[in-house]
Amino acid sequence: MTKIYYFSGTGNTLWSAKKIAGKTGSQCELINIGTEAQKKEIIIEADAVVLLYPAYAYGAPIIVRKFVKKAVFKTPYIAAFVTMGSSPGGALAEICRILKRKHKGATYFGRIPAVENYIPIFGSPGADYIKERTNMQEKATDEAAICLIEKRTNRINTFRPFSAFVSVLFSLGLKLFYRWYRLEASCDSCGLCEKVCPVSAITIKGGRPVFSKKCEHCQGCINWCPKHAINFGTIKSGTPRYHHPEIKAGDILR
Repeated sequence: MTKIYYFSGTGNTLWSAKKIAGKTGSQCELINIGTEAQKKEIIIEADAVVLLYPAYAYGAPIIVRKFVKKAVFKTPYIAAFVTMGSSPGGALAEICRILKRKHKGATYFGRIPAVENYIPIFGSPGADYIKERTNMQEKATDEAAICLIEKRTNRINTFRPFSAFVSVLFSLGLKLFYRWYRLEASCDSCGLCEKVCPVSAITIKGGRPVFSKKCEHCQGCINWCPKHAINFGTIKSGTPRYHHPEIKAGDILR
């Protein structure tokens, strides 16, 4: 049994997780890290464990770090893959350091390029860019599956001071970011934002979404809202949104 734990807001990482599950040829279970991390106790027994998550500001999402710290891994093999836009930074190094402190089995760390989807800074991805990056993601995901089948191992540099600095700043910013989401009048109270939030940071009160400090800033609510009613920073109602072209809202539901 291979257990694949993923964290995904716009579907990039979920797409790779599903592809890897289909290509490894073994019995696989897909598990949402956002939901699993909220358990009081996490004991993982499997022949192999795979962690898939995106890079956020040169680091791993806070919820992923909390999950790996809390989990008890009873497995001889762990692989971690980061999906990334511009750069993975120290997103693998952060998880590698945690695993080193608690796991003595074989490990592998890999990168999977994907569409850069942080619209407030990088803007909306164009059609040609999406096609180019999804092709890159497919090739890298195929290679990741081969690495798992062959149980490859490797070592990575865990000394990433600049990435660690940026990641810490981002983590501190999360304490404020949730307050800066803007809700437009076009919101029709459909509740989809609450359902797709991977960490249960959104609740519907009085027919309107309310954001909490549990927010990981994954941008899932912004990109899945059918009315483009949730905005942040430079994003406006008319700003094109993004999600992986082969992932639907029903796939991402918590």
